Amino acid sequence: MRELWINRGFLPFVAVLVMNAMTDIAHKITIQNLLIKSYEGDTLIILSALVNALILIPFVLLFSPSGFISDRFKKSHVVRYSAAAGVVLALLATASYYLGWFYIAFALTFLLAAQSAIYSPAKYGLIKEIAGTERIAYANGIVQAATIVAILGSALLFSVLFESLYDGSDTPSQILKSVAPIGWMLVAMTLLELYFAFKIPQSSVNDAEKRFDAKEYFQLNYLRRNLSLIREDRSIWLSIIGLSMFWGISQLVVAAFPAHYKSVTSDENTVVIQGILAASAIGLMMGSFAAGRISRRRIELGIVPLGALGMVLSLIYFS
Repeated sequence: MRELWINRGFLPFVAVLVMNAMTDIAHKITIQNLLIKSYEGDTLIILSALVNALILIPFVLLFSPSGFISDRFKKSHVVRYSAAAGVVLALLATASYYLGWFYIAFALTFLLAAQSAIYSPAKYGLIKEIAGTERIAYANGIVQAATIVAILGSALLFSVLFESLYDGSDTPSQILKSVAPIGWMLVAMTLLELYFAFKIPQSSVNDAEKRFDAKEYFQLNYLRRNLSLIREDRSIWLSIIGLSMFWGISQLVVAAFPAHYKSVTSDENTVVIQGILAASAIGLMMGSFAAGRISRRRIELGIVPLGALGMVLSLIYFS
């Protein structure tokens, strides 16, 4: 696979994914840590759940437009324009930090997630164009590993930065002002993302004649057609249901954990809290590796009930 590493577009492509993941997580972690310092109990649970929802909802709402954009325009151009939008959003986030505009900073979580959602199909579609069909599995493994490491590293790094800058304030606005220098880290990462985006080779247009009908989108006709196609294959449909259940429960645990930890230990050290939550990503990596080893030549459905049982036992232990 040496050819993949010397491919002039592959390493910049991985760098774009890493910078994008780190920026999104950095802002989310900053807001989440601010909530941990400011609130507790049910209020903290609700606001933490809302932060996670602001990150996930754009991927649901925009999957039809983002798919169209990926097919209609050059994927490399989509990545570049999206990276440029990321710089603007990072500057807005930095300004909101320094001005103590908590609600604006909170809302920017949604916009940063929307930026990622819009060009997500394009950037992942580039894997095949850059790596080629014969190396796509290997390239995808590298991309997923790099993204997970970026998420873990960003969560821990920006929690440490948050704690080092935090001045003991107890209102969201004042806390935001105290950790405002984090904003310049966001700007730096988005500028790096933009730089590497221009190092990705030009890609081709999949379907220059494709058109997007806004009326069809808002009437949910695109959604209905996509769901009909998915339901034609029972295996895919059940897989989606299973994954939805898994991620739904996971997000609920992630939202409830900070308040649970504070109530049990009376400690609000965000580095510890985010470090424990980051362990979930390590568990995902270990489970994915184990599933891949077991299902080398075929999809081993027998491990699905085993995984479900493990999740049930984990929730019982957590409670």
